[in-house]
Amino acid sequence: MLKLTELAPLETTPDDVVTLPYESRQKSRLLIKTDSGAKIGLFLPRGQVLRQGFVLTGPDHYRVRIDAAPEPLSVVRTDDALQFARACYHLGNRHVALQILAGELRFLSDHVLDRMLEGLGLVVSHEVLPFEPEPGAYHGHGH
Repeated sequence: MLKLTELAPLETTPDDVVTLPYESRQKSRLLIKTDSGAKIGLFLPRGQVLRQGFVLTGPDHYRVRIDAAPEPLSVVRTDDALQFARACYHLGNRHVALQILAGELRFLSDHVLDRMLEGLGLVVSHEVLPFEPEPGAYHGHGH
């Protein structure tokens, strides 16, 4: 089994790829297989979320790129800035991991949250897409 223990420099060319859903990309200890079938163990510092495109390496210098797996998401699209802000506020107030794009919100599908947003006058659709939520206000600032 290959051990991956750290992030490689950004320009690193990977030897392999592992495609993971958001829940798995939040774990610091994980036994998995790469997309080509190699067994790997993640042994990373706690609290780090693996982002799309990160490359991990370890003592044997094998390099594995992280890809975000497509997963069921609720998607809200609106050009109304006030509706968009309200949706962000109410989802953030519930500590929902959100991917925020121009005029579009994505979050892991949840029928209760869908109904809440529909109650605010928004239309919720369901799509299977890679999920890359906002890292948070304090990410990377030593807090």
